[in-house]
Amino acid sequence: MSKLVTIYGGSGFVGRHIAQRMAKEGWRVRVAVRRPNEAMFVKPYGTVGQVEPVFCNIRDDASVAAVMNGADAVVNCVGILDNSGKNTFDAVQADGAERIARIAAANDVARMVHISAIGTDTASDSDYAQSKAAGEAGVLAHMPGAMILRPSVVFGQDDQFFNRFASMARMGPFLPLIGGDTMFQPVFVDDVAQAAVMGVTGKAEGLFELGGPEVKSLRGWVDVILKEILRTKIVVNLPFGVGRMMGWGFDMASKVLFGLVDNKILTRDQVKLLHNDNIVSEGAQGFAELGIQPTAPESILSEYLWRYRPTGQYDAIKNSAKNLSV
Repeated sequence: MSKLVTIYGGSGFVGRHIAQRMAKEGWRVRVAVRRPNEAMFVKPYGTVGQVEPVFCNIRDDASVAAVMNGADAVVNCVGILDNSGKNTFDAVQADGAERIARIAAANDVARMVHISAIGTDTASDSDYAQSKAAGEAGVLAHMPGAMILRPSVVFGQDDQFFNRFASMARMGPFLPLIGGDTMFQPVFVDDVAQAAVMGVTGKAEGLFELGGPEVKSLRGWVDVILKEILRTKIVVNLPFGVGRMMGWGFDMASKVLFGLVDNKILTRDQVKLLHNDNIVSEGAQGFAELGIQPTAPESILSEYLWRYRPTGQYDAIKNSAKNLSV
C-alpha cells in the first residue's frame, strides 16, 4: 500500500500545491481542513480516493490525532494573517503547530514539514512573528528532525501579494503604500511545494529560508505590477505613523462589528511587520542547498495579472489591432 501524508491546511494556497505534488509522487493524501465540503477541489489531484479532504480543528487534540491516524508523514501549512475569534496567532500558529508535532511524535510519525515564515523572531514586536517563532520551537521540541521552511511572501495564481496591489491599482489615480522601501523576495508557490516534498520524502531536513531570485523594495514590485497590468498611477509612500492609524481604524471597525467582517485590508500587526525587510538571511540554507532553481516572478505574473489590465484579456488584441493598416 502506498504511503500516507496528512497535510493540515492542505486546501490553502501553499497546501494545495503540496497536496498536488504528493499525489504525483504516488502518496495517499489526507487534506485536513476546517471545512472539507469547501475543499472538494483537491480530489482530482490524484486517482479516485487518493486525495481526500477531512475535517480537523487544529485547536483540538482528538481532532488532530484522528486525521493523523496511520500517517507516515505530516505537513503543517496552517497559518493566519490576522486574529479572528478563537483562531488567534497563538492558538493557531504556536499552540497548533506544537500540537501537531507532539501528536506526531507520540504516534511515531517518521517525518514532519512545518511551513513558517521569514521574519520569525521571538524578540519581534509583531504578534504574528512571535507566534511563528513559538510554533517552530514547539515543533522542534517534539520532532527535532523536522524540516522547517521559512518562505518570503509567496506568489502564484491566488496569492495575496501581487493580486492585492494589482486590484488596488484599478481604483483612482493614486496608489498608497505603507513601507514602500521595505525589501521583499517573493517566492513561487510551487517552488515552496517542491521543497516541502523533499522533506516529506526524506530527501532533506533542517531549517531553510526560501526566497526568489529577485529582491526589490515594495515600491519596486509595485512598479513591476503596474507595468504588467498596463496602468499608470501616482504611487504615494505613506509614513508608518499613518499606517499605524489606518491599521488601528480597520482593526477597530472589525471589533465594532463583532468580528463579522475580518480586517483584510491592513492590521496594526502587519504595519509592524512592514518595518523589517522580508528577505533571506545571510548565510541561511535555501534553495541552493535543496538543488532547486527558484522561479522569477516576471516569468509567471503575466499568467494571472492580465485580468487587472484596463480591458483584461483583450488588451493584447487591441494593441495588435492598432498596427493593422487601413
